[in-house]
Amino acid sequence: MPSHSKKLVIGWREWVSLPELGIEEIKSKIDTGARTSSLHALDIKPFERGGQSWVRFKVHPLQRNTKSTVEVEAPVLEFRHVKSSSGHLTHRPVIRTDLVLFGQRRNIDLTLASRDQMGFRMLLGREALRRRFVVDPSRSYLAGRRPSSPPHPAE
Repeated sequence: MPSHSKKLVIGWREWVSLPELGIEEIKSKIDTGARTSSLHALDIKPFERGGQSWVRFKVHPLQRNTKSTVEVEAPVLEFRHVKSSSGHLTHRPVIRTDLVLFGQRRNIDLTLASRDQMGFRMLLGREALRRRFVVDPSRSYLAGRRPSSPPHPAE
């Protein structure tokens, strides 16, 4: 039986940051069924810079808040076909950026997609969790609550 003693336990949802993208805090749903993490992005516009593919997009990092907007430019790692849980196939840009969770910084791949209909602005997939975290699906916010907001009854 493998030892999990060196892995940090996280809940099914956690506050994370994406410092290279200028996103200080974003609530993320932990999705071990997804290989790659996904970020809700608006106005996704591919362009070229120095012969390399880049993408420009906007993020509303806080749920139910369209006033807080972060504008981002990032190099595109690749474009990938992604199948949703409903079986719908989309062609998404993939970027690579740093994620901070539980004070640990790690480089992850993120697909960019419109997640307007979804409850979370970000899904954290199993590649981002591998070898560092174990998920306790009965818990939430084990890495800490969003410091600037009081507890919400639904959380």
